[in-house]
Amino acid sequence: MLLAAGSGPSPAPERIRFADITRAAGIHFVHNNGAFGKKYLPETLGPGVALIDYDNDGWQDIFFVNGTKWPGHPGHVSTPVLYHNNHDGTFTDVTKKAGLAIPMYGMGVAAGDFDNDGYDDLFVTAYGQNHLLHNNGNGTFTDVTRQAGLWGPNELSTSAAWLDYDRDGHLDLVVANYVQWSPEKDLYCTMDGTSKSYCTPESYPGTSVRLWHNNGNGTFTEVTKKAGLYDPSSKSLGIAVFDANQDGWPDIAISNDTQPNKLYMNNRNGTFTEQGVPAGVAYSEDGVARAGMGIAAGDFDHSGYPSLLITNFSNQMIGLYHNEHNGLFVDMAPQSEVGRASLLTLGFGCFFFDYDLDGWPDIYVADGHLDPDIERIQQRVRYAEPPHLFHNLDGKGFEDVAAQVGREFDAARVARGAAYGDINNDGAPDIVITTNGGPAQLFLNEGATNHALRIKLAGTKSNRDGIGAVVFVKSGNMAQKQMLRSGSSYLSSSELVLTFGLGSATRAEDVEVHWPSGAVDKLSNVSADQIVTVREGAGIVVRQALEKRH
Repeated sequence: MLLAAGSGPSPAPERIRFADITRAAGIHFVHNNGAFGKKYLPETLGPGVALIDYDNDGWQDIFFVNGTKWPGHPGHVSTPVLYHNNHDGTFTDVTKKAGLAIPMYGMGVAAGDFDNDGYDDLFVTAYGQNHLLHNNGNGTFTDVTRQAGLWGPNELSTSAAWLDYDRDGHLDLVVANYVQWSPEKDLYCTMDGTSKSYCTPESYPGTSVRLWHNNGNGTFTEVTKKAGLYDPSSKSLGIAVFDANQDGWPDIAISNDTQPNKLYMNNRNGTFTEQGVPAGVAYSEDGVARAGMGIAAGDFDHSGYPSLLITNFSNQMIGLYHNEHNGLFVDMAPQSEVGRASLLTLGFGCFFFDYDLDGWPDIYVADGHLDPDIERIQQRVRYAEPPHLFHNLDGKGFEDVAAQVGREFDAARVARGAAYGDINNDGAPDIVITTNGGPAQLFLNEGATNHALRIKLAGTKSNRDGIGAVVFVKSGNMAQKQMLRSGSSYLSSSELVLTFGLGSATRAEDVEVHWPSGAVDKLSNVSADQIVTVREGAGIVVRQALEKRH
């Protein structure tokens, strides 16, 4: 049971700060939503961001999705941006050099090695044509969308995630789609009766997510209907891949906007069964389909089963669906700080991560409203909003400590995408966020004193990234487990490395990697404060000490 705010363990130590290093790091990305006054629906949604080590140098680089001008209207043509990590706290824009200066009205991104060549590729969603960008292994990318069989359809795609749903060793792709919108179908909506406002998704028909099966030869086949995922009523914004029932097969949760959320349970034969309503994640506790935005999965109470976090519209509060281990989920947010603190905010990017490395997953939520005029209509709701950082009180509850970890961090903004990763290799997870029509921000985690163990996976029989693998870590009297997953948050992709906070422990007595292939690697007495690469069937093949924290 989650405790009320103020009860239980003390909040996060005030020594931890998230420092805004955006300018010092050389990051100058500004999102172009193409807005020119007509208030087209897609303008409010983007953009996403990915942390990806595209050149395999052991340092996380940053890929920003971007929009562009609308055809025939004022504005400037823009492209996604890739920043290379220089290993010294700074980044260099390598977009043109990498072959990624591709104009598109981009939305989201998922990183993963779809051809198992050892280099992570990028799938970028968009209004119009999505793009599969193959990593050539030499610092450049090639658009292989046509060759891969992914050309068309042209939709308003949002989040995406890589997963090996049939455990054949090749990463498949699930893509969320929002509504059937085009400039020609654009409707006039108004909140005050005098000026146009952005329409809600209720104004447009929904559309189904799509599932693409990896054929193992560089091509994909759409299997949405065959796999049981086809649902044209959906209005999907977020995707979380997780093993809801701990049967070893990846399930798919979809956050929907004004439609019931979906939970597709893997039948282990290439098909899924939708269980959102009977599982209790489709609606709020009072039976209302909320405006689901971002979504994440994590075992926040060390129960051994992952729960779900879904961000919603203002006046709806976040959903924190606790996994009851019997096929049911119970929304714990209304009786906790997570619900009370988020009642008036509109959440987008979200994730579980252990920012203070105490072994308990915390929660980050990026907030920001959709309509610049909302404050004239609802006096208590703001357009730019501060984030939430919910510190995990040893599995007994959460406390929002965003105001305690830095003034810049707690500033109000119109945030959308969010991802986490260790950009300076000191073991403490950092945060990168995007804002709609505004600048991105990079926050460095400073002051964490607990120990960490970072684990990178290299599959052999399984997919090369090890996506879908579950890692168990035991240190002292604490047992943790994490699944390596693609996607989650909102339009974004966090690093493909697992970080385990060990608190004061200086080693993990036991580490087990359960691979999608069914293979298990068992390790013992693994020292903390290092990043290890575990190769399927071979154990630890690379060890690298973490950088000293300042």
